[in-house]
This record gives sequence, structure tokens and C-alpha cells, in this order.
Amino acid sequence: MSIHISSPPFRRLRGYAFDPSLSIQLETVPINEVVFKVPWERMDILQKGPVGEYLEVVDYDPASQCFYEPIDLDDPLVIAQDGLSPSEGNPQFHQQMVYAVAMTTIKNFERALGRPALWAPRSAPATADPAGSYVPRLRIYPHALREANAYYSPAKKALLFGYFPATTDQPGIQFPGGTVFTCLSHDIVAHEITHALLDGMHSGFLEPSHPDVFAFHEAFADIVALFQHFSFPEVLGHQIAKTRGDLASQSLLGELAQQFGKAIGNYGALRNAIGRVNPDTGQWQPLRPDPQEYQSVLEPHARGAILVAAVFDAFISIYKTRVADLLRIATSGTGVLPEGSIHPDLVNRLSQEAAKSAQHVLTMCIRALDYCPPFDMTFGDYLRALITADSDIVPNDDRGYRVSFIESFRRRGIYPREVRTLSLDSLRWPGAPMRSDLSGLEALAIGPLIASIGEFVSKTRLITGRQELSAETEKTMAALHKVIDEGLRDSAWFEELSGLALSRDTQIPGLETDADGDPLFKVHAVRPAQRVGPDGNLENQIIMSLVQKRRVPLYESSPDSQKFLFRGGGTLILDLDEQTLRYSITKPISDEQRLQRQRIYLRDQSGRSLRATYFGGRMSGDQAEPFALLHREL
Repeated sequence: MSIHISSPPFRRLRGYAFDPSLSIQLETVPINEVVFKVPWERMDILQKGPVGEYLEVVDYDPASQCFYEPIDLDDPLVIAQDGLSPSEGNPQFHQQMVYAVAMTTIKNFERALGRPALWAPRSAPATADPAGSYVPRLRIYPHALREANAYYSPAKKALLFGYFPATTDQPGIQFPGGTVFTCLSHDIVAHEITHALLDGMHSGFLEPSHPDVFAFHEAFADIVALFQHFSFPEVLGHQIAKTRGDLASQSLLGELAQQFGKAIGNYGALRNAIGRVNPDTGQWQPLRPDPQEYQSVLEPHARGAILVAAVFDAFISIYKTRVADLLRIATSGTGVLPEGSIHPDLVNRLSQEAAKSAQHVLTMCIRALDYCPPFDMTFGDYLRALITADSDIVPNDDRGYRVSFIESFRRRGIYPREVRTLSLDSLRWPGAPMRSDLSGLEALAIGPLIASIGEFVSKTRLITGRQELSAETEKTMAALHKVIDEGLRDSAWFEELSGLALSRDTQIPGLETDADGDPLFKVHAVRPAQRVGPDGNLENQIIMSLVQKRRVPLYESSPDSQKFLFRGGGTLILDLDEQTLRYSITKPISDEQRLQRQRIYLRDQSGRSLRATYFGGRMSGDQAEPFALLHREL
């Protein structure tokens, strides 16, 4: 009688918790090697490379003009020892490392969003078959560049990692002239794969219409890398013991890209969420919130650091709330720990609470992406998305998570533009209930709209493959476009709901129209979301994004001046269980105040240089590589 043996739930692969530099320091060598538990891909799917369902590692080194032999993760000897042992000099381990970190990050996204991750489609002519734009795998090149850089390429749908000689200026910190491989940094790999995942959801976040747009991309990628540190039990316990439970003090958990930062001549990590090392004294100093920075800092990394600090500060507040009772018990009610090392049992309990808090904050941050507008993203929009998304899945905020976020954003001067107060009710996106006084034509159009969405939901529940999901999504987007085009063109209600201008009689300068004079629009995305809250409540939603564009002059007083694209539209979130439209998150195409703000930003020297630097090539062949320049020496 044959016995059926099911596949294991995950594949164990060794790697660096941070990067190789911590493995040659006595204090951190015991914690720097960790085992990643990545989703198991069957042997008939995972090929040498590794090449799996989501990723394709291609180890070609252009500088050396050679291919490195690809690793076989299904080799019995590799499986038996949890993958290859960490090694700076073994290209096969480099391949294993990028695969392990990337798959771990993908798993975090899918868990939070309640659906499979899809990569941004390839650009294709409007007449082309949509199936040809599908990107099955993101390519990863571990040794693509011989320079101090690593970046996500929207054009190539690939991650490119560089390697370079370390500086000789600080021989006591870094081996002078030693080779630094960015593909061996957990933080850099997690950061870059997050750029790709974010682009797969919101391609409009690559258009710098506001100083927050690129800054958000950078900040969000840092946030994901930062909070994944807390998933390593050995690291967490070590740092909790070292800081005596005070995560607001200097620790590895709040730092990013240790080796890279030191190798290019910086003190400490490349970026730090809670403090920085003074270059003059070499001493670490905590960062104090400065509300004026958000008004004055424009460089994407520096501006993004404001958002990272706000999120990390909210996490610290949440963690402190969760461990307050433990500290009272351990200190007989004083809450002040005595000098010396804390008890190992207390370390374990504090570590558990820190890990839970970090995972919850990471999930909140990822889940909020579904509640964002499809373009012109601001930090204030993100705060509203965080509050609304968490309110939906966790109605009773008994631990004050949402208040912690509001407080930390307020301390840094981050306020949404459209709200009157910072109360929870004000920050939630406004509901958008169905109207009871719809006209006959509007009511007739709503039926097919809901039917198309219902058919899509029914099919996606049976779909197991990502390509099939992508194909069904494209069909649904086309069906929804047809319903809106034929039934809702003259609906003022739907125009207000969607942020679009659809009527042929619309008098909006620069609005793109078809040959018949009807304003053009696009169903930008349709995404299912099935999530389970901590109390077991199930949430079934459909997220639909609609986008429209105007071509307008940079100077309103000069119609013949250089023109740029101004986008309008919004995100509609439908509750499938209640058959209602929960939220309408709009950036109206008719919003002249927003248009003027974008004009001013693009006319400003920093705005014009940003657009020219990162998107100059976009005007000629769509070959721009915004992150290549943005990440050069980071």
C-alpha cells in the first residue's frame, strides 16, 4: 500500500539576518545567521536558478562577462542542511539569499492583502493582446552592476544588484577595499522587492506629481525591510536583552543596510529610523520629531525618513503599551528596571510582544495600500488609508494602535489636507452608500456593473494560478469599462463617486477624448481582497481604480508652454458581503486647486529637476529608470 506524503508548508533556507559584516563581529556573529521559512514551491515548479512561480534568478555578471552556475534548491544535500551555508564568496549562496528574502517579503504582502501578488504588466500598444503584457516572474540579477547601487527596474521588470570595493577611509570599520555585495544585505533585497510589489499594485506611484510620491516609495520599502527584522527570534531576543527592553534606544532593529552604509563611508547604517550617529563625535543621538521638516525637506530619502520615523514611533508606542504590565510585574510596580541584565524569561516575553506588535504594524502598513488613491499619493492620504483599513478589519481598537499612528504623524507635522480634525472619525475615508434616487439609466447600468464584479469574484474563488487570475482581471476590467462607457456617461452621481468627467458636454481644458468627443478613461485595476481579522471576522472586498488624464500647460498664462499630464479618478472599495460601496477615495480630474499645486511643484526648481532627472527618458521610448538614479550610493 502506497503512502501519500504531502509537500512541506515551507522551505528552510539559511541566510544573513542583516549582512555579512555582522558575521565578523564577536557580539553579533551568533545572531546574524538565520533560517528563512519561505513558501514551498513544488519540485516540478522550482527549477535551477532558482526559477519559481514568482521569481527568476539570472546570475549573469556583465562586468566579468560570465554566467555563474545556478543553485538547485531541490538537491537533497541542499535540502538536508537548510540550504547552503552563508558565504560571501559563493555565487550560489548569493542566489539563495536573494530568493529567500524576496519570497519572505512576497509572503508578507500576500498574507496582508488576501490575494496572490502580481507584477506590473509590460507596456504594450492598446491594440495588443493583454495576455502578452503579463509578467509571470520578476527577474533578479545578483551581480548585475559593478557599482555601489541596487535598484528595481520598471522597464526590465527586474531587480539589479551591484557589488563594489569598500572605502579605505575607515580601516577599523570595514575591510579596506573589500568587495561588498548588495545582494547579501537582507535590508537592500527586501527594499528592492518591495518597490516591485508596490509597482505591481500602484504604477501611478512612479509619477512625481507631489514631493511625497517618490518619498513614499522609498519610505514604504524601508518600512517593510525594517519590520521584517522582528521576524528573526534570535536577533530579537539578543537586541531586547542588549537594550533591556528599550527599543527606542540604539539597536540593530532600527537600522538599515549596515555594511553598505559603512562601506561607502557613512557612520553606522545607511538609514536609521530612530537616531543617527553624529559624524563629528561618532556618538549615536536619538532623533527628535521636528514638524517643520515635512514642510522643508524635499529629497526623497530624507523626506521618506520622516514617514519611516513616524511609523516606527507608532510601533514603539504600541510595544510600550503591550509590555507595560510585564514591566510592572518585573519591578514590583515601579516600572523601572534595576541596573544589570534582565531575566531571560522577561527577555522572552518582551520579545514575543515586540514580534506581535511588529507583525501587526507591518500588516497594517501593507493592507493600507488597498485604501490609497491610485496616483498623487501623499503622506496624509496614507495616514487616512491606515486608519480606515485597520478600522474595517479590527473595529474595536482596544490597544490604541490607530491613536498611536495619529499621534506619531501629528508630531511630525503630517496632516491630511481634506480633514477638519485628527479624530478617528474624521480621518476615516468617507463612506459612499448607494443612492436611492438614481435615474432609470443609472439604475439599469448598476445591475451589469455589479453582475460583472460578481462574476469576477465567483471565478477568482476557483482560480489557483496567477496567470489565470491576471487574465480574468483583464477581462473584468474590459467589461467594467464597457458598462461605464455605455451606461454611466451622463451620470453626475457616478462622476462625483469616481472623480471622473465622463459627459461629452464636459468643459474641462486638456481632457483627452476619443474621436466622438467622449472623454477617455481607464479601469486601472480590479483587485479582490479576502482577509480575516484577529477576532475571526471575514472581510470580502473588491478594489477598483479608475483613472483619467488631462494634458495641460505648465504655465496657465501661456497655453503654448510645455505640457504635462494631470491625472484624476479614484479608488472604489466594494463590500461583497453587504453588497455596498464602502468607500470612494477620489482625486477629481476637475480639481483646479490640486492642478495648481502640481503646477507649482513642477515649476519649482526641485520639482523640475526631479522630473527631468527621473523621467527625462520617459518622453522617448519609456526607458526611464527612476530608481537607478535614486539609489545610486543611496
